[in-house]
Amino acid sequence: MTARNYLFAATQEDVALTRLLATAASVTGFMSGAPGGALPGWHVLGQDNTALLRTFYARLEQTYPHAGQPFYAVRLWTNLMWQPAYLAAIAVHAHGAVPELSRMAQKTSGNDINGFRLPPGPQYSAGLESLIRRAGADLRIMADRVLAEINTVTKLKRVPALRLLTDRMLGIGLRLGKFQPGLSIAEQHRLCRLWLEAMGLTGQGDLEVLDLHDGRQVLISARKGCCLDYLAFPGTYCASCPKQDDTLRLDRQRRDAIAELDAAS
Repeated sequence: MTARNYLFAATQEDVALTRLLATAASVTGFMSGAPGGALPGWHVLGQDNTALLRTFYARLEQTYPHAGQPFYAVRLWTNLMWQPAYLAAIAVHAHGAVPELSRMAQKTSGNDINGFRLPPGPQYSAGLESLIRRAGADLRIMADRVLAEINTVTKLKRVPALRLLTDRMLGIGLRLGKFQPGLSIAEQHRLCRLWLEAMGLTGQGDLEVLDLHDGRQVLISARKGCCLDYLAFPGTYCASCPKQDDTLRLDRQRRDAIAELDAAS
């Protein structure tokens, strides 16, 4: 049997996948995907990932010995969900069609999961809001399956997990203008809420409008979830961490927003 050569796409499905992977890499600068099925030792839904998850958990324990079980469980969750979440949003807003996300295979690398493979297959095409509903529903199904997997090796409660998934989508919502240039703040906010609705995450966090001193407005995330990084790095909180005093949180997010706007100008 002749091995399939993805450099010379043979079908429309190959062409669509190649374009999606190239788009993901170009609009983010950090997504690293390749066509094809899972390689040995990679995570893929539907197979027994117990050994992989236990090994990953053990690496986190060794690297952050004082952080504790809640931190390790959260890191498993956020690592396994960040690539599917980004790919879903890029597929909708920059590519215009949604692949079967559950077929994604993900690569473990030390204490991180980074790199993925996706086999060619049909992609769902429709209007923007229909794409969000489809991708959001698929992503939530995938998330529920990943959460069930994690709970076979350690404990991670559903509500904190869903709030962290919401945080991921809020972060992506703040980047929608990079995937789909020309969006107004109001439209960006509306689309992010559509994603949360499609994923059953409404009420677990939101974007909010922040007025800057010079009259400009920016969107920032109003989170309910905490990544627990402070357990591994004592005294360190994300700028948007909900564990902070609200005045401090808004001040930090305002300074970050100004710095980002100034850097882009």
